[in-house]
Amino acid sequence: MFRHQGKSRTLTHNLQIATVLSFVAGIVNVTGFLAFQQLTTNVTGHFALFINDIANADFWKGTIYFLYIFSFLFGSFLSGFLIEMFRESKKLNIFLVPMILESLILISIALVGNIAEIMYPDSIVCLLLFAMGLQNSYVTKISNAIVRTTHLTGLFTDLGIDISLLFFPRSHPNREKLKANIKLRLYIISFFFAGGLIGGFLYSEIDLKLNTLFFGAFILLMSLFYDDFRFKLIKAKRKYASKRVL
Repeated sequence: MFRHQGKSRTLTHNLQIATVLSFVAGIVNVTGFLAFQQLTTNVTGHFALFINDIANADFWKGTIYFLYIFSFLFGSFLSGFLIEMFRESKKLNIFLVPMILESLILISIALVGNIAEIMYPDSIVCLLLFAMGLQNSYVTKISNAIVRTTHLTGLFTDLGIDISLLFFPRSHPNREKLKANIKLRLYIISFFFAGGLIGGFLYSEIDLKLNTLFFGAFILLMSLFYDDFRFKLIKAKRKYASKRVL
């Protein structure tokens, strides 16, 4: 799911990673909005508000939206930087560090919400945006820019285009690839929606508040453990099979 890249990556791998990460993004998005009334998985709205404040010469107010945008950008930069830095290591899963860092951020925010009153909510919003920048960057690198999980605008655009192409079989005869793309985008949208529903339920109905982020971090870490276990199991089977041949 996380280790396969390039030609070895299949639709199944992309569906697996899309399911996990879009679900987590949905949880973070709803939790951030319910807790701080700010969107925490994309910066499109923040950019519009930033431009509006600058146009109205309200520079100080616009600073916070600039920080939101920069936090997402810096998360994306750091994720890409860490991946490239560890690329030479053949033993280490190069996506491990940014994923663990994202999990630690979610856990830390939940812990802070339990032990202290949050005096500066904007700083927490920045951290959540930073974490989503990390995620959007490493999932883009893993899937070769096929999977995006933190915002839906581009997904709905691509989905609409792909569906329209189904009506022109002569111009676009590769129906299986089109259907695979549509399936992938529907998975991402569906699990983002499901993550939002579960996150909202845990936050409001179960009254977990920021503890909802523990659930998102747990899913991330469990997916890492599962992927690592499965990778080691496959390696062990191949090693055993090669010995039997010899």
